[in-house]
Parts: sequence; C-alpha cells; structure tokens
Amino acid sequence: MLTRLSAVVVLMTAVLTGTAVAVPPPPPNPSDSAISASRAEAEAKAARVGELTGRLTQAESRLQELHDDVSYKRELANKARVDLETAVAEAEAARREATAARVQADAASKAVEESRRALDEFAAASYAQGSTVGSFSAYIGAKSPEDLLARAQLLEAVSASSLNRLDQVTRDQGTAANLDSAARAALQKAESKQAAADEAKKVADQAQQVAVDAHAAQASATAELQADRDAVERELVAARGAVSGLEAQRRQYDQWIEAKKREDEENARRAAAAAAAVPQAAPQAPPQRRPVAAAPAPSGNRVQTVINRALSQRGVIYAWGGGNYNGPTYGVRDGGVADSFGDYRKIGFDCSGLMMYAFAGVGVYLPHYSGYQYNSGRKVPLAQMAPGDMIFWGPGGGTHVALYLGGGMMVEAPHSGAVVRISPVRYGGIMPYATRLL
Repeated sequence: MLTRLSAVVVLMTAVLTGTAVAVPPPPPNPSDSAISASRAEAEAKAARVGELTGRLTQAESRLQELHDDVSYKRELANKARVDLETAVAEAEAARREATAARVQADAASKAVEESRRALDEFAAASYAQGSTVGSFSAYIGAKSPEDLLARAQLLEAVSASSLNRLDQVTRDQGTAANLDSAARAALQKAESKQAAADEAKKVADQAQQVAVDAHAAQASATAELQADRDAVERELVAARGAVSGLEAQRRQYDQWIEAKKREDEENARRAAAAAAAVPQAAPQAPPQRRPVAAAPAPSGNRVQTVINRALSQRGVIYAWGGGNYNGPTYGVRDGGVADSFGDYRKIGFDCSGLMMYAFAGVGVYLPHYSGYQYNSGRKVPLAQMAPGDMIFWGPGGGTHVALYLGGGMMVEAPHSGAVVRISPVRYGGIMPYATRLL
C-alpha cells in the first residue's frame, strides 16, 4: 500500500508540474492612486503651461506696446532737442541784433550830443561877437536893413548846417532807439522761447527715460515668464513620460495577471484530475487533504449582505475620513493630498469607511482604520481568500483595504478624486493574508 501511495504522490506531482510553465514573479504594479496622481500632475503641468503661455502672450504684447511707446517718446525727445537748438540759434541771432541796435542807438545819441555841443559853441561865439545868433532877438534887434540882412544870413548859415544836422541826428537817434527797443523785445521773446524749449527737452528726456525703464522692466518680466514656461514645459514632458511609464507597468502587470489566472486555472484542473485519480489508487488518501480546508469558508447569506451593501455604494465619491455604519459622511482634513482635492467638503467614503458600512449590515462594527480592521478577524492566506474577505495593503494593513468579491475582483474606495468602484485585485504591496469576519 505504501508503494501504491508513493506512486500516486509521484503521479500527482507529475500531473501538477510535469508540463506546466510557471509564471514568473509579478512585475511592478503601480497603484491606481499613483497612476491617477501622475496623470493629475501631468494635467496640472499642461494647465500651467497653458496659463503661462497666455500670460507670456499678454506680456509680449505689452512689451511691444512699451517698445512702441519708447520709440514715440524717443522721437518726442529728438523733436525737443531740435526745437531747443533752433531756439538757441534764434536767441543768439536776437542777441547779436540787439547788440548791433544798441551800438547804433548809442552812436546816434553820441552824434546828437556832438551836434548840440557844436551848435552851442557856435552860439556862444556869436554872442561873444555881439550877435544874438540863434535867438529870436536877432531879428527884432536889427537897427538897419543891412544889419537885419547880415544877421539873417548868419541864421540861415546856422540853419543850413548845424540846425539841420541836429535835426537829422535827432531823427536818427529816434530811429536807433526804436530799433534798440525792437531788438530788445525780440531778444526777450527769443530767450523765452529758448527757456521753453529747454524745459520741453527736459520733460521729453524724462518721459523717454520713464518709457525706457518701463520697457526694460517688462522685458525682464517677459524673460522670467519665458523661462518659467520653458521650465514647466520640461516638467510636463517628464510628467507625461512618468504617466506613460506607469501605464506601461500597469499593462505589463495586467498581462501577468492574465497569465497567472491561466496558470491557476491549469493547476486547478490538474489538481482536480489528480484528486479524481486518488480514490482508485489509494483509498487512504483523503486524510492527506485535510490541511487544504484549514480555513472554513464564509457563510453565504451574511457574506452576500456585506457584498451587496458595499456594491450599493458604487459611484459614491471618495472622501478621506468619510463614511460610517450608516453611510457616507463628510470627509476630514488631512493637511495634504486630501485637502488639495477638497475631501473635507465632500460626502463619501474612504476605504475603511466603506468596510464599516458594508459589515454593519450584518451587525459587525469595525473601527475606522484599516490597520485595526486587518486584525479584527481570522487571517486567511491569499491563496484561500473567499468572497466577503477583506484584503489589505501596506505595513500592518494600514495603507488600504478592499472587499474581495471573488474571481480576482474587489470593491474599494480607492483614493481622492475617484469613486467607489470594482477593480481587479492588485498584488503589488498586498499583505500575505486576508481577514475573514464571517
């Protein structure tokens, strides 16, 4: 009998392992939250690039406006410079004309004085000789026609020379004075124009400098925006690369899952065939199979109640810290990722909150922490997990929990930004035991 039993064992081993191809260890399996976070980061980078591109377009438009303003102010400053040069030249010409008019007026005044002095000297000489030349009495004091004639001739001589000359230089003096006055007025006007042109040039130069400074500041700001956009574009390329990498890992892992399923199905088929062969070969074999049933299967009706309650919440938003025995609740602040998604403003479930609600339907009240839930029931090896078991991730089960549905599927509240959903079981980082409560 021992020989026959050994033969059966050898046969089962051959059946189980003879031609089966073992699936290699699982490849990395990025979590849904990691993929979603990577996509969200890429989308945020793309949005940031779009924002910066819009701001850069506005900045470049503003820079062009300021460039045009600088050009305009530069031309105004150039015009003011030309106007000042013209005003300075006109003022210099007016100064020269005023100087010449002053010289002419001074010469006319001097000529008048010289003519008056000569006439006075002539009159004084005539008086000394007993005549009254230049006086009205020269006419009325004549004692004879000869005397009158002589005196008239003297007066005529004086009138023809000194008096006429005096009259002419007096007229010249008036003309020179008028010219001097006009020249001074022209000079005053020219100097006023020069002062105004000088002030206008100062104002134009200041306006030009303000425009140049504004243009320089805008150019610096535009350059910074350009640099920021370029940096974010590089980050976007990297983020999209990271998304592609994670998605490729997920595809590889999904392929591994399919291969693993095929392997498990083939092994199950072979095991069934081997088990069917054992009774004919060795009636004593059944006691050898007892360890396979070490963990009793969960009770059906209560398990289905738990599963149904969990599935009834599909589509409910994730809210970190949300959910209790009665259903979804407001989330709570975490000071980080959940807050960035506004979970504290949402009514929903987190992973352990969903388990609380599901199991409360059969009178099992779990704490709101996956690490405590991991230790709330019997530990069952993953190879023996059954529908209604809880499966966990992370040290001590403290990272995540989901409810196993069977067929390699689970229901979970995955992460911020997602909803309660059915997903394939993820083996990366999974705890080696499921927790069975029913």
